[in-house]
Amino acid sequence: MKLLLASQSPRRKELLSSLGFEFEVVKIDCEEILPAHIKIEEAAAYLAELKSSAFRDLVDDEVLLTSDTVVAIDHQFLGKPKDEEDAFHMLQSLSGRTHQVYTGITIKTADKTITETDVADVTFDTISDEEIKYYVQHYKPFDKAGSYGIQEWLGMAKIISMKGSYYTIMGLPTHLVYKILKEISMI
Repeated sequence: MKLLLASQSPRRKELLSSLGFEFEVVKIDCEEILPAHIKIEEAAAYLAELKSSAFRDLVDDEVLLTSDTVVAIDHQFLGKPKDEEDAFHMLQSLSGRTHQVYTGITIKTADKTITETDVADVTFDTISDEEIKYYVQHYKPFDKAGSYGIQEWLGMAKIISMKGSYYTIMGLPTHLVYKILKEISMI
């Protein structure tokens, strides 16, 4: 079977490759709009399914993988920052606190669609305004939900605890991907 990854994320490509899968990267044009009253814990799965449904019809030997990550604190979504100021304010809101990272995946074949979500709790130490400015200016986290990457400087320097999968926080719950691909006989 041919695995198709519908993501431009270098992190997702790296993780899927590290799991030992060969795959082709495909592009999906999809407007990622959440319904107004969606529950936070359902949002990442909803977006993964939305991307999956926007893809052309699969042929019998193809498997499509889509994914989305949502960061939440105080029952509020933190998406990708619009600019430096937005990133700064997001990181200020995470400083010294625990937040949730939800990553949803959809794995689709010609006759089956499986969607799952994994969640992890992440706790940051206090982050000074100077540290936030340094991170935003040097790492430009504008493609990351919540304005940070766990694998980058801020994650290494300021995350003091986490409960859940590191890879879910990074943007792909590899344990779920592996389990589902094994179930559909890709392994």
